[in-house]
Amino acid sequence: MRAAAGRALARVTGQALGPYQSAVLRIGIAGTWLFFLLRELPHRRELYGPESPWSWELGRRLIATNDAFSVLMWGSSAVWFEIVYAVAVLSAVLLLLGWHTRAVSVLFMVGVLSLQNRSVFMGDGGDNVIHLMALYLVLTRCAQVWSLDARRAARRRPGRDGPAGPLLWAVLGLVLLYAAVTGRLGAGWLAGFAALWVLQALWWTVERHDPDGAGRATLDVLANLVHNAALLVIMAEVCLIYATAGWYKIQGSRWQDGTALYYPLGLDYFTPWPGLSGLLAGSGTLVMLLTYGTVAVQVAFPFTLLNRRVKNALLAVMMLEHAGIAVLLGLPFFSLAMIAADAVFLPTGFLLWLGARAASVRGMLPGRRPATAGTDLAPEPGGPEHPGPAPAPEPDPEHPGPAPAPLPEPRPEPRPGTGGGGPAAVEQPSAGTS
Repeated sequence: MRAAAGRALARVTGQALGPYQSAVLRIGIAGTWLFFLLRELPHRRELYGPESPWSWELGRRLIATNDAFSVLMWGSSAVWFEIVYAVAVLSAVLLLLGWHTRAVSVLFMVGVLSLQNRSVFMGDGGDNVIHLMALYLVLTRCAQVWSLDARRAARRRPGRDGPAGPLLWAVLGLVLLYAAVTGRLGAGWLAGFAALWVLQALWWTVERHDPDGAGRATLDVLANLVHNAALLVIMAEVCLIYATAGWYKIQGSRWQDGTALYYPLGLDYFTPWPGLSGLLAGSGTLVMLLTYGTVAVQVAFPFTLLNRRVKNALLAVMMLEHAGIAVLLGLPFFSLAMIAADAVFLPTGFLLWLGARAASVRGMLPGRRPATAGTDLAPEPGGPEHPGPAPAPEPDPEHPGPAPAPLPEPRPEPRPGTGGGGPAAVEQPSAGTS
């Protein structure tokens, strides 16, 4: 028992679990928010800006009562709004790519909270998911794989991170200092942002002066603990969303008699394809099956985490359900946000297979060299990243030395759909797969 507990503690403190799951979550949430901002670019002023029916004064009064955070309340001018909107778009792009993710994740969170808290009535349910995940992503090491940070980590030497990261954090520090001096931040938000900035400054100092010593090891352990705790909270949050949605549906009479899906199919707001909606609404049997199936899937999902195969099957059904909602009901951003949140439960084997297929497709593009195995999979632990492996020495034709040892047998690539799920499935890939 003690040995098992010791091994579990070593895993939780020694590595950031779920590198591929957290990377997919980062890409999915950032991409969904980016697509939303770009689609609403012509209407941005009516949604969140000076032309919104929910005026700046109404927003200021609401935030004064609920202590929410929005930098749009720092000024009511159109120029300030355009700057904030542009920063929100830029931070979404950079988080999607995984460029200096620690600083960019803070900017992304600021952009999401600022716009959503400015006009609280804008959204379709997916905005709540993006709101929560933007907060959690700040605490995760979501750029260990499939990011520009990981690629840079594989190519640089320790302590050589370039000027971009420190310069970005310096700018954020000046903005934080201005907000503190002018009293534009509440005590809680000021303490939170200050803690993030101080911890990053500490990490940069340790990386520069003690890259492989006890200080770096201590910070790695703390960062791993925070990441793993945040990942566990994200998984619990997704389960809570489905459980509460399912149990509330059970209490509704329309869900009990199997007709709940019929009514939104007759509303103009939820019928982007009237012919398709009418065809589905015309089949009472199909409406009843989809209505009952939705309730059953949502209520059952948290319990399926105890069985990997059932969980994987139900996860596929739920993602297909969200894809149907996007098409039939015209809620693409809600569906994308939920699919991104569901991805935290995807098995590692499937994500590895998906990454390999994406790399092969990218290698076939004209003008690109085939991707080298492991280029995009170099881990980036919490601080500035670990360097990649040292290159092999050049052979000496005059002194060939001993014959090289035979290479180990390659292990078979994991098949999609196999591997874990739930807390047990979110694992750091072994040396043979990373």
